[in-house]
Amino acid sequence: LISVGVMFIITGLGNPGRRYEHTRHNIGFITVDYLAEKHGIRINKLKHKALVGEGIISGQKVLLVKPQTYMNLSGQSVRELVSYYKPELSNLIVVYDDIDLPMGRLRIRPAGSAGTHNGMRSIIYDLQRDDFPRVRIGIGGERKMRLADYVTGGFGKEEKKLMEDAVIRAVSALECILGEGIDRAMNDFNSKEPPEKVAKPSKKEEKKEDSKKDD
Repeated sequence: LISVGVMFIITGLGNPGRRYEHTRHNIGFITVDYLAEKHGIRINKLKHKALVGEGIISGQKVLLVKPQTYMNLSGQSVRELVSYYKPELSNLIVVYDDIDLPMGRLRIRPAGSAGTHNGMRSIIYDLQRDDFPRVRIGIGGERKMRLADYVTGGFGKEEKKLMEDAVIRAVSALECILGEGIDRAMNDFNSKEPPEKVAKPSKKEEKKEDSKKDD
């Protein structure tokens, strides 16, 4: 492993094990896997309670990370990685699902609270800081079940295509952050809507989303 000079640590959040592999809550893992595959990086070393892989993306050294602690304890792994590699926290990027964003919508921020996400709560608790970038991928939608069952459930047929497109855009956003900076990525990807064929939120919902305090 790279022992010094890691420029960026990109951490996708999810739950380990086959049961959770293709679920809404694992969209962070799925995105990091796609990014790794695209750039020929193998995430196959077990270090700091995570599966990790190293490589170069957009001219930057990166460590791709999938914590293996289960979602609620993600901070344990991230804290160990930050302690070991000592990156600037602006170079720690966390990718995760967001139930409060419409399905397929991306939201990139340089800092902020955890919102309702337990994985992010764990990271912020363990680091005692929240000033690191995050790429949130919306999984919100019609829900007729408990939240825990919804996030650990699989994607329906319509959702699957939408989320595949969202993952591709999230990977492009990560490449943009690495190559051109987070401001450019926010400008290019935060305003992009999910594909037209999927119902967009109503004007009322959009207004509510826009008026929400950024996290």
